[in-house]
Amino acid sequence: MSNDANTTLIDRDVEHLIHPLHSHKVHAAARVWVRGEGATLIDANGDRFIDGLAGLWNNTAGHGRTELVKAAAEQMATLPYASGYAGSSNMRAIELAERLAAITYPNINHFYFTSGGGESTDSNIKMARYYWKLKGKPEKTKVIGRQWGYHGVTLAAMSATGISSYWPMFEPRVPGFSHISSPYPYFYKAPAGKSPGVAAADELEEAILREGADTVAMFIAEPVQGAGGVIVPPADYFPRIRAICDKYDVLLVADEVITGFGRTGKMFALEHWGVQPDLIQYAKAITSGYFPLGGIGVSDEIARTMDESGQPWMHAYTYSAHPVGCAVALAMLDVIEKEDFPALAASKGARLMDGLRAALGNHANVGEVRGLGLMCAIEIVEDREVRKPFDAAQNIGGKINTLMMTKGLFTRARGDVLCFAPPMVITEAEIDRMVSIVDESVREVLG
Repeated sequence: MSNDANTTLIDRDVEHLIHPLHSHKVHAAARVWVRGEGATLIDANGDRFIDGLAGLWNNTAGHGRTELVKAAAEQMATLPYASGYAGSSNMRAIELAERLAAITYPNINHFYFTSGGGESTDSNIKMARYYWKLKGKPEKTKVIGRQWGYHGVTLAAMSATGISSYWPMFEPRVPGFSHISSPYPYFYKAPAGKSPGVAAADELEEAILREGADTVAMFIAEPVQGAGGVIVPPADYFPRIRAICDKYDVLLVADEVITGFGRTGKMFALEHWGVQPDLIQYAKAITSGYFPLGGIGVSDEIARTMDESGQPWMHAYTYSAHPVGCAVALAMLDVIEKEDFPALAASKGARLMDGLRAALGNHANVGEVRGLGLMCAIEIVEDREVRKPFDAAQNIGGKINTLMMTKGLFTRARGDVLCFAPPMVITEAEIDRMVSIVDESVREVLG
């Protein structure tokens, strides 16, 4: 294609397409992707970019995985679709549920499939309400989330999401949703005598008491907050959260849509802190983005309560347990286990963070480089000594991100937080190139 092919395609694009997070201004500099190779994206002009966020945190196996393509094609040729409603099933869905039971938290052995993360959030909200009604506690309907938590943008999921920029155009939000502070180590200020992790967790207890423990159904949290800026909690945070949920009969929901299937160096991220949730949700890496699939996993207690009640769970998606999606997921689990994605995330993540810290750790405007496994972020600040952020109007993160794009690195920023989560298949040379691009871009913008 010619060098203006990308521009021509974008002109056609804007005539008819509405995009996620639609913005005519942002889209003016868009790229049209035509091919992918491993951790590389190639646009219509033939320019190559490192896929610094693995698509949207999901394409962990990289582009061109023929085993995933083959699994989809073979299933499409055999049984492209069948209803997953009660009274109907398919082999791939049965096999996938069995595989997930073998690798998720020991108390999670029953699974419901969706088409993605937002649907999974809504499914867990409805599962929690259903469960408490079966337990004779119908008033337990409220959901507590966290600032900077991201759980999707369907109306209920958006109400659980704690990134306020997603709310104004669509309010009023669903009633019964509230948020506590993020356990954001860089900015969280704990009272004297308490560790930041315990202090942040104790905000959950305060919120439960404020709402009324007999009205709170669940607390939803990403083990590492991804879209909110790769926020890794203190080590004592989730053990305290688990104890509070147990004390007040509140279900702990682990949103592992980004962190699941090896991204943090463990197969599922709460394993880092020895905590088991009551409900989980997953999507993204379960198919490496090759097919839209997500789901929830429920504890043995919840599954037993469902089965013994005799009352149907009146929740349904046409594409739940889609045989092609389940076939791709099974092939993807083979890749994850054969290539040991948790180990790859740990080793490659260390190389990326060590490289970024060596390059920028002493820069006057770099507050910190943080992460867990192969997901990390750089906090850009005006004054690192007093941890003072830049005025948002200066758009420092946006300027750096735009410059990184011109140098061949495609990723996203949350305000002045630069986020990175490349595919597990990224090479060491590509990691080092990422570090160089980030270093050059930060210094060109900030000196």
